Amino acid sequence: MLIIFSFLACVATLFGGIFALRFKDRLHLILGFSAGAVIGVAFFDLLPESLSLGAKYYDFFFITTVMALGFTFYTLLDRMIILHSHHDETEHRERRGILGAGSLSVHSFLDGLAIGLAFQVSQAVGSIVTIAVLTHDFSDGINTVSMVLKNQGGYNKAFRWLLVDAVAPIIGVASTLFFSLPENILALVLALFSGFFIYIGASDLLPESHHAHPTLWTTLSTILGMATLFAVIRLAAL
Repeated sequence: MLIIFSFLACVATLFGGIFALRFKDRLHLILGFSAGAVIGVAFFDLLPESLSLGAKYYDFFFITTVMALGFTFYTLLDRMIILHSHHDETEHRERRGILGAGSLSVHSFLDGLAIGLAFQVSQAVGSIVTIAVLTHDFSDGINTVSMVLKNQGGYNKAFRWLLVDAVAPIIGVASTLFFSLPENILALVLALFSGFFIYIGASDLLPESHHAHPTLWTTLSTILGMATLFAVIRLAAL
């Protein structure tokens, strides 16, 4: 059962990425959607899950502080890349693409981790978590490809990162056969990544989606991205 679910997560991510590659001539709209989806994942999925898991161990202020630290840490990483590559704009953009795609791939690994750990509780809980993960893996594929393409990574590099992102949940599921992650630690990891994703969406994807393109359509794409993730996560919770 775990093997089947991890394979489905891989396929869903691949389909999302292939969709983004197929319609890369509409990259500004895809970036707008990705910005909304990434921010939506942070606000509607990662942060609520972190607060729910960590409620027994931490107060809300501590968890939101960890989220803010994640945002700050990612900001510093981004600024370090800019400082170390200011003489080469292409190198700078490629590094930002790698940083963003890498973060999204780690998130996919955590998705697989969540599936595996949920099945350690019970098959019913595992099935519910899997449905929740599968519903936003399609968006994960879009987001990963968008991060690379908009940072001048090219088709081949975008596809390679898509493969990394697609395989990540399988590795995450497989890793849970050897250990279990305590709830209190997982809660902090999710809070940290919510900070990462807010930065990626608001500071990187969103401004780029408006560059030299009509603001109205990209804004609507962003709203659609957030609304889609909201609907998907709420439906998965039913």
